[in-house]
Amino acid sequence: MKTKNIFTCAMLAIATIGCTNLDVDIKSQFTEYPIDSEIAMEARVNNAYYAFRSPLNRRYDELLSLSSDEYSAVCFDGGWLDGRQYSNCSTHSWDASANNNQLNVCSDILAGITICNDLLRDLGENNPEISNPVRAARAFYTFLLMDNFGDAPIVDYTITDGQKTIDRSPRADVAKWIESELIEVRDGCPSKVDASTYGTPTCWMVDALLAKLYINWNVYTQDVTSENWSPNAANEKLNDCIKACDRIIESGLFDLSDDYKTKFMYNNRPHIKDFIYAVPYDATLNQGMCYARYRTWRYGGANGFYTTILTPSCGGNFAMNPEYAELFCLLGDRRNDVIVGDPSQETTLINEYDPVTGEVTDRPHIYEGNQVEFTKHITLIREDGDLDVGANGTRQGYRSIKFYPDPNDYNTYSRNQDNDIPIFRYADIILTKCEAITRGGDPTLGDTPMKLFNEIRGYVNAPDITGNPSLKDILDERGREFLDEHWRRNDLIRFGEYERAWGFKYINPDNAQLTRRIFPLSQDILNANTNWKQNKGY
Repeated sequence: MKTKNIFTCAMLAIATIGCTNLDVDIKSQFTEYPIDSEIAMEARVNNAYYAFRSPLNRRYDELLSLSSDEYSAVCFDGGWLDGRQYSNCSTHSWDASANNNQLNVCSDILAGITICNDLLRDLGENNPEISNPVRAARAFYTFLLMDNFGDAPIVDYTITDGQKTIDRSPRADVAKWIESELIEVRDGCPSKVDASTYGTPTCWMVDALLAKLYINWNVYTQDVTSENWSPNAANEKLNDCIKACDRIIESGLFDLSDDYKTKFMYNNRPHIKDFIYAVPYDATLNQGMCYARYRTWRYGGANGFYTTILTPSCGGNFAMNPEYAELFCLLGDRRNDVIVGDPSQETTLINEYDPVTGEVTDRPHIYEGNQVEFTKHITLIREDGDLDVGANGTRQGYRSIKFYPDPNDYNTYSRNQDNDIPIFRYADIILTKCEAITRGGDPTLGDTPMKLFNEIRGYVNAPDITGNPSLKDILDERGREFLDEHWRRNDLIRFGEYERAWGFKYINPDNAQLTRRIFPLSQDILNANTNWKQNKGY
């Protein structure tokens, strides 16, 4: 089990304090909380830095992963239906009430912004070494709101204090505000990369966020829900995107030396050279990371899918769409090893996995006297929004073990895992620069799209390409590289592929409406902020 001193019990005690209703006077928090105590300050700063931990560990994961082409959220003769809150994500049938659990990540993110503002207000202008990274965290949270929900409030205490209500600003204005904030604070954020800055905003995290902002500039500053929007329109920020990538590349602080599967295991830590910005979890103190619960076969723990028996039950309701599984088809590609099932075959006999290394063994996984067999395709017992595969359909759909759990911690700490979740990776910077040049940006540092693309292929032992990649090649490669990392929806929209058919989206006749490129607001958010209007199309 990992041990970290990043987030103590004292920090956990205040982690739930946050304003989720922007109509509330946000000055009312921490009025008795000291800032002259080193321990108290550390707690508050870390509370600001790690405000995304709670939504990321489940509901954000459900909303983003199930809404992409990665998974269909199936149920088992009604088990795990839960009012269709999961299957709604897979059919793009989000509902402001039925999907409160998932859509309320908006509220969690707003709470993080409030925590940042409270701290910034108390710090004033006297602690730039703290205030700059906190402003970067606030910009990141605002980016998450804008990326997922479109128009968003720009909640900067210096301009909103005294306002009883705060309106949402147009998405384009939010993008420009995020850019200006990041540029202003970048040089004042730490440049050191070690255990002391792991999981916190550094200048490299700022550059990675700028690169993500710039490569999506046409998505954020144009009306992406309009039929006139084109994924191939000229992007005025491509060279700025490349410059942000180059600052990270030229720093020499990050590389692709980590084994693909190993860097997502339960013992991933600050030593991972690919991680620019990650959210740390620990099964004891920093709890909530439970991805194996939903991605593992439902009965995978019953008699040792991970060799060690998992005593708490597995949900197993994230069944990989066959179209997505088929991306993992490159000969020798290390990324294939995070998929349970052979995408080249319609069925796969399953062996056990080593609980320490996460590698497949030669021992058949036996359940009820027979070796378990998965099917690549998923068959519903009826064609409706339940996405019900029946009680006997638990072995349908291949599975992801990318964030491989420590079975002992899973058992001891009620399914909690130690795996840290990366937000920005060096591999993303390489593929983003590759895409930016492919889209028309100016090559730098002697890089070509083929060279950059083959850097990714090379470190995972996949075959090189012999010419410059197409945009489709890049999208497919991003699918292989960033499974379970919550960028697939973002990528599909930018490449104009979000309305493409996959899984069981067809069950919802409105699944291809362009307004689906932005999530609706939850009913709770609308009730709390009566001056806000629901997003178009819902």
